Amino acid sequence: MKLDDDALLQHAREASLKAYSAYSEFPVGAALVTEDGRIFTGCNIENASYGLTICAERVAIFSAVAAGARRIRRMAVSCPRGDRTQPNTLVPCGACRQVIAEFAAEDLVVLVDGVGPISFGMLLPTPFRLR
Repeated sequence: MKLDDDALLQHAREASLKAYSAYSEFPVGAALVTEDGRIFTGCNIENASYGLTICAERVAIFSAVAAGARRIRRMAVSCPRGDRTQPNTLVPCGACRQVIAEFAAEDLVVLVDGVGPISFGMLLPTPFRLR
């Protein structure tokens, strides 16, 4: 059974409910589908030492990689307290974009809740690559 965009966004929304955003009060959830059809989710996890905070997108990706996945076919991100009139505040940050680039399928689309689908090439047109 193919997971549709609405269902993937719902997984991201549900993941945002698990966020630990004690400092920013800005919960974020992410969900992705791997090439083999598995679903992984993540939420942002903050820390009093802000540099140790990790974004929802990277939690989902690292969970997938730890489970043996190497390609992301589709991804959804949800920021329920985000300002939909400011779409730039709802998309993955630069660090997440670079991590996504490492594992993205060629035609990866990121579904941004309240914004719509965005091709990963639009989010990061020239990622750093070693190979």
